[in-house]
Amino acid sequence: MLRQAASNGPLLASLPGISIIPPRVELAPSWSILSTGQADVDVVGDRDAIDWTEQDIVHLHWLLLKEVAELEDPATPLEEKLDTLGWIFTEREKDSVPFSFVNCLRVVGCSPLSPIAYCGLVDAEEIRLRIRRNVKAWLLATLERYPPWVQEAVMRNPEWVERHLAKNPQWINEQIRRYASEGDLFA
Repeated sequence: MLRQAASNGPLLASLPGISIIPPRVELAPSWSILSTGQADVDVVGDRDAIDWTEQDIVHLHWLLLKEVAELEDPATPLEEKLDTLGWIFTEREKDSVPFSFVNCLRVVGCSPLSPIAYCGLVDAEEIRLRIRRNVKAWLLATLERYPPWVQEAVMRNPEWVERHLAKNPQWINEQIRRYASEGDLFA
């Protein structure tokens, strides 16, 4: 979901003790293609435009921010965590673009239509710092759910894993299924 709403950019090369870099964040496709069954729909034109109310837009910002809470849940898939972290720690030049982490904090904190009580402008850097302090433990808790050989692959070569997850978010699950059906060829 975040990958669809954010801007391009790698995660956090600056995280102490962790070198996992998440997949690059991409812009969302137009969902109108699915409703018409046609791949050649004019997605730039306005003939398939959706009328969003201001409340809908504020709620969408809130839904994106709620994904930040999933970071501490060990059951959240690794790919989703990396995607969320990539959105949070994207380049600072992109903080003002629609649906960026910083923009979501501003909209949800300041809008009278927000589902939370008014809190005003929030210091995004303070929130990023709190996330940065906890992210290693959160990622390790998620990795503990995977077989040891997956944990080792992620820890030894996170860039390789990241490249595969960027191409296919189900890559780790597919590898686990393949390993379960074929077994270890070198055992």
